[in-house]
Amino acid sequence: MATKEQLRDPNYMPPITSAVPLGIQHILAMFVSNVTPAIIVAGAAGFGFGKPDMGQMIYMIQMCMFFAGIATLIQTIGLGPIGAKLPIVQGTSFAFIPVMIPIVAGGGVDAMAGLMGGIVAGGIFHIFLGTIISRIRSMLPPLITGLIVLMIGLALIKVGIQYAAGGVPAIGKPEFGSMGNWAMAAVVIVVTLYLKFFTKGMLSMAAAILGLLAGYLVALAMGEVSFGNIGKASWFVVPNPLHFGISFNAAAVIGMCLMGIISAIETVGDVSGITKGGAGREATDKEVTGATYADGLGTTIAGIFGGLPNTSFSQNVGLVAMTGMMSRHVVTFGALFLVVCGLVPKVGAVISTIPIEVLGGGVIVMFGMVAAAGVNMLSAVAWDRRSMLIFAISLSIGLGLQLVPEALQHAPQTVKVLMTSGLLPAAFIAILLNQVLPEID
Repeated sequence: MATKEQLRDPNYMPPITSAVPLGIQHILAMFVSNVTPAIIVAGAAGFGFGKPDMGQMIYMIQMCMFFAGIATLIQTIGLGPIGAKLPIVQGTSFAFIPVMIPIVAGGGVDAMAGLMGGIVAGGIFHIFLGTIISRIRSMLPPLITGLIVLMIGLALIKVGIQYAAGGVPAIGKPEFGSMGNWAMAAVVIVVTLYLKFFTKGMLSMAAAILGLLAGYLVALAMGEVSFGNIGKASWFVVPNPLHFGISFNAAAVIGMCLMGIISAIETVGDVSGITKGGAGREATDKEVTGATYADGLGTTIAGIFGGLPNTSFSQNVGLVAMTGMMSRHVVTFGALFLVVCGLVPKVGAVISTIPIEVLGGGVIVMFGMVAAAGVNMLSAVAWDRRSMLIFAISLSIGLGLQLVPEALQHAPQTVKVLMTSGLLPAAFIAILLNQVLPEID
């Protein structure tokens, strides 16, 4: 039996019989959230779901698993000053999706090359942020961070509804929004809620993935699942450098760098949450800086091989507090599991058989939770006239430009891509107003 001091020690190595299951538990908590961005971005670029280039989506799913594992290993094991050496799980963040979708929209491989250039540039910029992260934190009080997280959720909710109703390519077709489509999505939502609130332990922590499994079984019974891609997928693949090529355009580079600031702040919060919840102490400057460096390095490497940006996963912070196990070696075992999965295309092919409606049910829950987290952060704000005006103007312009992208039809292409994300203009306006508007007596 481990002592209280050992449980709070990141360097403690528990018995393998405990470490491996706990590591897998960490992966179950983040697995769906990690691969979903790849499916959404690939779909926005024009890949997958019944199309001849389904292999591109499968490859992206593989890279999201593989480089989430690699980035997690960088965090837990460390490379000199890079890595917090804490039980931090890395993965592909939802936060980047509102910016990535307009960058790749319908552009195929050429647009993906531009996105990869932006990811690499953003990763390098993210590494630089590690040197100044403490000063950036003061520019982002709960008013701004809450607004940003709320905007991320609001931007993604539309995608969840579209997927649940039949998918973006199905919009306008007779089957879009059919009762059969909604039935598959509803099963996922109901089972997820039941497991989350009426069970405990592993079942509760894996509620999201088990909800998807329940919806998948219903879809299978309805004849909505195709296994054709599994037979075509190989058993082993090595990540391919510059799989989509690489190019640099202003919209992608600026967008990914700006999102890197938001991601860095999220990581600081996660590191603080882990040290408080697992060890009852504040995070050190060395841990915060190392974690930010690891974010940037993991993102840069992923972009070179056709993966998506990596950041720390907040859901695993709660898991550390719940289990009371602070050991970084536990998460290392989970990371190795992700790496192995990322090398086996059969895994990505199985994931790609999930009907879009089933995935829609899952992301409705996940994206709604993102928005709810933003509201929760905003509850800490002292709401005076100043804060209300900053919030009102930022939300109105950001959400408005996202809902009516035609309002910028005469703007340069780079400006249109960045501004119609909704998230970036809202964040920029909020930060600017917070710096220039005087406090109200």
